[in-house]
Amino acid sequence: MRGNSKPAAFPKISVRNIQRAITVNTVDLKKFAGMAVRCCLALHQRKGTDLTRLREIFIWIISDRRMTCLHRQFLNKAGSTDVLTFEHGEIFISAETARQNARVFGNSLTHEIRLYVVHGLLHLHGFDDRTKARAREMEKVQQRIFRELTGW
Repeated sequence: MRGNSKPAAFPKISVRNIQRAITVNTVDLKKFAGMAVRCCLALHQRKGTDLTRLREIFIWIISDRRMTCLHRQFLNKAGSTDVLTFEHGEIFISAETARQNARVFGNSLTHEIRLYVVHGLLHLHGFDDRTKARAREMEKVQQRIFRELTGW
């Protein structure tokens, strides 16, 4: 890239499953994430952060134990959560929470994890869910992208 620090239009995506309890198809998830990035980039850019500035997106499938540590360390909240996103392009997904939520909502594990990928990508593209109104807006966009990609 000869001195140009502008990232490529589509960031490279890496998916790593670093927990051992639950099998996750990382190849399929990487393909899905690539399609989801393209959908997110087609959206109106949000104020602040956006996907076009990232060279790479890292998706980490982790254990609840590790997620609990991250949740406490970075958000000062107790317990695990489903997905955490960090502005430098990291999306952490708890496989155990995904499996539990998939059962509760009657989804497959793949469906649930893909939903978290879209959620994380929207955060990286400037969406937030800190208020009820913004959470509703983000949920609508998330569902639209998910339907477009999966037919659900």
